[in-house]
Amino acid sequence: MADTTPPNNGKEDELAGTEQPFVQHLMELRQRLIYCLYGLALAAIVLAIWPGAGGLVDFIAQPIRAHLPHGEQLIAIGVFSPFLAPLKVLLMAAVLLTLPWLIFQAWMFIAPGLYSHEKHFALPLIIFGSLLAYAGIAFVQFFVLNRMFTFIQHFTPTAVAATPDIASYVQTILSLYLAFAAAFQVPIVVVLLVRFNLVSLQKLRSFRRYFVVLAFVIAAVLTPPDVISQVALAVPMCLLYEVGLLGAAYFARYSRAPDSQANEGGDSHLKT
Repeated sequence: MADTTPPNNGKEDELAGTEQPFVQHLMELRQRLIYCLYGLALAAIVLAIWPGAGGLVDFIAQPIRAHLPHGEQLIAIGVFSPFLAPLKVLLMAAVLLTLPWLIFQAWMFIAPGLYSHEKHFALPLIIFGSLLAYAGIAFVQFFVLNRMFTFIQHFTPTAVAATPDIASYVQTILSLYLAFAAAFQVPIVVVLLVRFNLVSLQKLRSFRRYFVVLAFVIAAVLTPPDVISQVALAVPMCLLYEVGLLGAAYFARYSRAPDSQANEGGDSHLKT
């Protein structure tokens, strides 16, 4: 179970008297959601002005256009594809641009119900999780796509003309972005499992060999049916699992309640 017990060192509970009615929580949640929508709308307007939906599509299409003969363009089969595909890209870019703002609003909603030692634990994880999501998306854009399309082009018969559809391409790219952004959260999951005493650090360390298999299974499910993207997702997951193991012990101790640290210090003093 989660270590949510308040410090018991003779001091008054710092959250005593701060409880709010359920309706007040709903009003606070509504306010935070409105702030999130304001941030998304502002980001979408800015991106629509520059670089524009077309500029964003050109950016994410660079990896595949580099493998098309004579720099050919993507085609639009659907009637509304020329409008809907750039709109999806614009909305996705707006979410990515405002990700720190969205996480800040979530933090402002839950922070009043946390103790000081829990706030010290949560805020670094939120920041680190955001950076990992950005890293996963950048890894897809600048590393995975180029090698994936090179691999696919190698097996494309010469009698087949590669003319990708923009709607299909955008859907594939967005799926890869989400898959890698989520998979790169492995260290956060490991830290949370250890911090809330759901799984011991020793068991997670012994689970290494099984996690390698699990990582490749997850990669096979989340990525397109090609070896390059699957390996490109599974290998970083395994490395990030090790990062999570290294950070779990530190975060578990760093976020411990003051009375727990004092008791541990007293016990160690008695043992000596």
